[in-house]
Amino acid sequence: MSRLVEAAEILLRAGWTPGRCVDVSGWRARLEEDGFVMHEAAEKFLAEFGGLTFEYGGPGISRAREPFELDPLLGLGEEDRFREWGELIGASLFPIGELDQGRYFLGLDGAGEIYLVADWLARFGAGMSGVESLILGVAPEVLYDRFQQL
Repeated sequence: MSRLVEAAEILLRAGWTPGRCVDVSGWRARLEEDGFVMHEAAEKFLAEFGGLTFEYGGPGISRAREPFELDPLLGLGEEDRFREWGELIGASLFPIGELDQGRYFLGLDGAGEIYLVADWLARFGAGMSGVESLILGVAPEVLYDRFQQL
């Protein structure tokens, strides 16, 4: 089975469908109360993928597959973290969920790139390619690691 076919099957099992469009207004209102500003890329991404949960693990392509959830409200209270990393890379990062049952946050920039946001910052890729990397266990590109900069 090709990687794209496998990723598509996993997406469909999670509840995604081509053309999926969920209402993001509740997420927008709640997160803007917390200081976030939802950019167009986040609105489009969450309309298509928001609310999906991927509850599996196991071997992946270049890292273990880890469960992740695409719920931007999981980033509440983390506005400072997202803002600081966004300033460092010159982009606005908006929360889109969590990876590995809350171990890491997931964010999205205005160009649609998906990031792992923690004490280090890494990039999975843009849009569907980034989602496929999360699903299939492709290691993100590490951009900054605060522990290595000490």
